[in-house]
Amino acid sequence: MAIQEIPLTADNQEFSINIAGATYRISIIWRDVYWIMDLQNDRAEPVISGIPLVTGADLLAQYAHMNLGFKLVVVCDDSTQDYPTKTDLGGRSHLLVSTE
Repeated sequence: MAIQEIPLTADNQEFSINIAGATYRISIIWRDVYWIMDLQNDRAEPVISGIPLVTGADLLAQYAHMNLGFKLVVVCDDSTQDYPTKTDLGGRSHLLVSTE
């Protein structure tokens, strides 16, 4: 199992990334209280939309039937924090990808 951090900034962002041999387009947007992530395939077709970035669980667990081949987990430097704040995403809050 390999774990890597997906580099983020505390801004709305969209980028392409190769995960588990496939290219995905990730969009992350601040929605007034928390960050939301959309995952698209390389043809810009939605794979999963509206994933809230919360700590403590595999963000893709409920989509296990899709066999994506990876997990996404958010961790915060402050263990009492439930989700990244508007200003600490990519600094004190991190998006990790785990591949097998």
